[in-house]
Amino acid sequence: MRIDLHTHSTASDGTDTPAELVRNAAACGLDVVALTDHDTVAGHAAARAALPEGLTLVTGAELSCRLDGVSLHMLAYLFDPEEPELARERELVRDDRVPRARGIVAKLQDLGIPVTWEQVARIAGDGAVGRPHIATALVELGVVGSVNDAFTSLLATDGPAYVEKHELDPFEALRLIKGAGGVAVFAHPLAVKRGRCLPESAIAALAAAGLDGIEVDHMDHDAPTRARLRGTAADLGLLTTGSSDYHGSRKTCRLGEYTTDPEIYGEIVRRATGAFPVPGAGG
Repeated sequence: MRIDLHTHSTASDGTDTPAELVRNAAACGLDVVALTDHDTVAGHAAARAALPEGLTLVTGAELSCRLDGVSLHMLAYLFDPEEPELARERELVRDDRVPRARGIVAKLQDLGIPVTWEQVARIAGDGAVGRPHIATALVELGVVGSVNDAFTSLLATDGPAYVEKHELDPFEALRLIKGAGGVAVFAHPLAVKRGRCLPESAIAALAAAGLDGIEVDHMDHDAPTRARLRGTAADLGLLTTGSSDYHGSRKTCRLGEYTTDPEIYGEIVRRATGAFPVPGAGG
């Protein structure tokens, strides 16, 4: 089985619609794909409706969190999307996206970069506007060479155009995910190119609070980092996942570039009580 547990659609900051994403996942030979848009479940229904036969959909979301001034992302799998507490927090994060993006645009303009809100809004379309849309605008203007370059310079957490947004405390995020019957995996925990990362002591504290796993095989982790994270996971009794973090044409990663072991996937499904994987019936 080929299992990719971290992808994005136009419901947040990907370039594939949810329907295109699941069709592309099947075309590249995946057996299981998780749709984990940022702080939203808006793409789940369309992905489910278009799900090709032979492909299983794992519903999820990537929740924006912050601890001790460090921004981090928590992948939540197979939770009940109607659970009111978690739904309310996702809405609060989404509502802050537009003011935050406008603030970033204003900072870039102060730096002499001719990006406009109209350009960013055009790129975002109906998706939840975020830094990847601004990064794409910077690529269009020739300010940076790629979206990744924007994230490691101007838009990095310690970069000159960074603006904070409403983010969950990760311990509260764990409580909410568990309360909604979901499974929690810390996304790309040592992606140092993106900015500051949490120390391993914080990962240990999250594990003690109910964290299920950490995303190890990811494009932003080199081989020594992956080995280090596997050791951390073994010490803490955490599951280890692998995922593409696919954003369509917005980033260079390919669907299925990194995958999760079927036994780990089975354990995630076993632990979840909020929702079940959706088998494709030829949508």
